[in-house]
Amino acid sequence: MDVFSAMQTAVSGLKAQSFSLENISGNIANSQTTGYKRVDTSFVDLVAEQTLGRQVAGSVAANSRFTTTIQGGLAATSIGTNMALNGDGFFVVQRRTGDANGQTGFAPGSIYTRRGDFALDKDGYLVNGGGAYLTGTTLDPSTGQARGQGPIQISNSILPARATSTITYSANLPRSPATSNASTTSAGSELLGALASGANPAILTPTGASTVSVADAPSFINQTIEGPSLTAYTDSGAPVTVQTRWGKVQNGDVGAGLNDVWNLFYATDSSVAGNESGWTNAGTSFSFNGSGQLIAPAGNSVTIPALTIDGTNLGNITLQYGSGGLTQYNASSGRTTTNTLQQDGYASGTLIGTSVTSDGKISGTYTNGNTIELANISVVQFANDDGLKADSGGNYEQTLESGEPLLGLRGTTVLGGNVEQSNTDIASEFSKMIVTQQAYSANTKVISTAQDMMSALMNIIR
Repeated sequence: MDVFSAMQTAVSGLKAQSFSLENISGNIANSQTTGYKRVDTSFVDLVAEQTLGRQVAGSVAANSRFTTTIQGGLAATSIGTNMALNGDGFFVVQRRTGDANGQTGFAPGSIYTRRGDFALDKDGYLVNGGGAYLTGTTLDPSTGQARGQGPIQISNSILPARATSTITYSANLPRSPATSNASTTSAGSELLGALASGANPAILTPTGASTVSVADAPSFINQTIEGPSLTAYTDSGAPVTVQTRWGKVQNGDVGAGLNDVWNLFYATDSSVAGNESGWTNAGTSFSFNGSGQLIAPAGNSVTIPALTIDGTNLGNITLQYGSGGLTQYNASSGRTTTNTLQQDGYASGTLIGTSVTSDGKISGTYTNGNTIELANISVVQFANDDGLKADSGGNYEQTLESGEPLLGLRGTTVLGGNVEQSNTDIASEFSKMIVTQQAYSANTKVISTAQDMMSALMNIIR
């Protein structure tokens, strides 16, 4: 290598260190940018082809080394629609192109980002600080069915009321109910039998129908125990209080081939006390064997036909108790023990807040107390994250080197109310900047020395 080659090598060093400083400056400038991935510099030597004895240290080139796979710190926010990926993966987003005829337009094709500072815009779309719109599957809050795939749009429209159709209930009934009529000296006194008028509302067959008059209500209350009480809803969202009582109508006798049998009743008037209301048999006998297991009716649910309270017919209601949901074990209290009590109806409501679950679902909280899934976000992963092409706004584009996107979380979790911070370490960047500055100065010294040597050579001929 001659003096001229030495100068050229030093110039390549200046270019490489300038390139490194450019990356360092970008990293420092974006140290507070949400989801930013720092760009490091990789140096590679360039050696001219020479014989073994004449090889010398050559010039240098600088390339960018991406840190897309290195996660930044997670910071909690007070915004429910903010989200961060804890693990590998990218949010799938699209760019907005403008509005036409009152409709928002989006550019075709997907881009990808780790920037999760999403917030609702005026049209209900989720857009992050870089102007990218989150995509996924938007759900109909009334039915739970998918409304479309693409940019997620959260509707602020009123959630329609939903009539109760299913009551989910599980409980243990006491083998010996503590009714007001129960007596230790009178066998079967704990059973529901003839009432004051002589009528007997009990049914022993799998299905049937019977009612208790208002006049017989005090006698009925004394022979039964309290069951579940809950609020159901009509088609218009009007609340209706459902009060129930359990009555044991038969004791089991192994020798006689008899099982324990219970009936369920509901009050027909919710505006008065139970002893002033009529009662309707739900229409099913529940039989338990000696081990306390429900053996009839078969299946995991029964239908309460035309459930009518306060003159309002709620229609046929499914009582869902599931496998093993109703049992009859000894209970010292003699009362029912309710384990599960839910119903699927609700009044109308308006959206008051949103949140994101760990599996990537966006849920809405409504004024009627319901939390309903509104959308499923799209998350993808790549075989080579560093093969993605960086774009402005914290976005990335797919390349041949990155491979095809793989849809799904695949072990990654979504943290709602959080954002991923830049993975830039300011202290590390300042250290690299000092080293880069020293290397740059050293290269300028090589050029100065080479210039002095050339001047000395020129002085020979003077």
